[in-house]
Amino acid sequence: MTEASVVQESPPSPGAQRRRTTTGALVGAAAGIGGLGAAQLVAGLVAQTSAPLIVLGDALIDFSPHWLVTFAKNTFGVHDKQVLLGGALVVALLLSAFAGVLAVRDSKLAPWVVLGLGALAALAAATRPDAGMLAVAPSLLGGLVGFFVLNWLARIAREWLDVAAYVRDEGDAVQAPYEQALRRRAFTGLGVVGVGGVLLGGLGQVLGGRLRGAQDSRSAVRLPAPSSPAPAVPAGADLKIDGLEPFVTSNADFYRIDTALVTPLLTAEDWSLRIHGLVRREITLTWDQLLAGRLVERDITLMCVSNPVGGDLTSNARWLGLPIKGLLEQAGPSAEADMVLSTSSDGFTAGTPLDVLTDGRDALLAIGMNGEPLPFEHGFPVRIVVPGLYGYVSATKWVVDLEVTRFDRAEGYWTPRGWSAKGPVKTGSRIDVPKDGATVKAGPVTVAGLAWQEHVGIAKVEVQVDDGAWQAAVLAAQDTADTWRQWRYDWTASPGRHRLRVRATNADLVTQTEAAAQPAPDGATGWHTIDVTVE
Repeated sequence: MTEASVVQESPPSPGAQRRRTTTGALVGAAAGIGGLGAAQLVAGLVAQTSAPLIVLGDALIDFSPHWLVTFAKNTFGVHDKQVLLGGALVVALLLSAFAGVLAVRDSKLAPWVVLGLGALAALAAATRPDAGMLAVAPSLLGGLVGFFVLNWLARIAREWLDVAAYVRDEGDAVQAPYEQALRRRAFTGLGVVGVGGVLLGGLGQVLGGRLRGAQDSRSAVRLPAPSSPAPAVPAGADLKIDGLEPFVTSNADFYRIDTALVTPLLTAEDWSLRIHGLVRREITLTWDQLLAGRLVERDITLMCVSNPVGGDLTSNARWLGLPIKGLLEQAGPSAEADMVLSTSSDGFTAGTPLDVLTDGRDALLAIGMNGEPLPFEHGFPVRIVVPGLYGYVSATKWVVDLEVTRFDRAEGYWTPRGWSAKGPVKTGSRIDVPKDGATVKAGPVTVAGLAWQEHVGIAKVEVQVDDGAWQAAVLAAQDTADTWRQWRYDWTASPGRHRLRVRATNADLVTQTEAAAQPAPDGATGWHTIDVTVE
């Protein structure tokens, strides 16, 4: 008996319809995984940023309204990229499953759903700022693979389902072994395509890093000794209290916030920086020229503007880099310029006030972080570090371009999305010990935390217990005005439930405001408050 000889003269039963729908969804999902895996493999050979999920995710970010972007950041924090990519994967698989259901029902629309997905991703890839000539290749090839795999699996599934329906309706035990063989063939095909897609995707991820030599490039970097080393951290700058953030944040623990859905993998040898725009002389800086410059080493605390009151999107490290001020002086900005637009290799931009980059503070093209070449996630080979500004207007990673311009002519990535054009860090403080909701023993209790306003400095920290008078905390030794400052307060705790607050006063004797404000549009404000139970 063959497929052609199977004739169903009555409408399929509800159970048969459900089986056909379920099988179709599995067929479509498997085809989607196969197509995405093939696309990821090609992206590994072309550019990781051209993978369909990446380009569609980037497009979704670019076209999402401000309120949705803010909601995602506030809800998912540092995990927003994983959530976005996971959501893009789920949507792609759901659409693929829908195409599979249509294909198993022999609808002519099914192939166009798959090809349309590939074409949409190719269009998104072609419009990326860093799109190369082959940027559309992964999405187009992935769409074609998904198209052919879908047709192949759907044909196998239809044959099995038709025979299964015949055997079930006619009670033909003679054909049962044939039906079982077709079923094994169908599910074997699903498994092979699904597993193959996952393996291809993984191979593409591995190739993406190795073929461009980024790992080897970073491993080969030997950081030169700075012309101006950082002063030794003063004794007592780190109070070394359990639960209190260390004075120096390790590279592994340093917070990461950026728009890159996949980490750019650049090589130091191929890196260069163009300085242009409203300047008398355009400059192109190479990696070797950067290394040959007068590098300085400085301790600088960075903070994300998305950091909520009491949040942990702030870290401190020792940076090695070339001062930006000297480069801008060589270029010679025109009198009308007031902003420098920095651009990342993946197209992200940040608008930094020109006067901040030239006022003498240690604004750096950083190449080293805590004695090592920059980690890839933190901008290898070169990023910008500017004390006193939130990262969204200054801390461009993987930086490749500086355009001297004006705020009324250009905007950084986040400004049209509702954030302010300039982002000076506000005075802030937080309680690290004890944690909010903690239970402690009555008697002596150490309350400790951090305070900051980079490039201004902290002069005083005070703690309030319940609604009592503000009490001065003991400040740790200050490293520089560009770093955060630890503090401690020795509290004699009585049994019951208590509320603790903290506030800081900066070196200009301005105390942080009590008024609560969300991070958007220019940084959160308010006093960090916790509740503890004393037994």
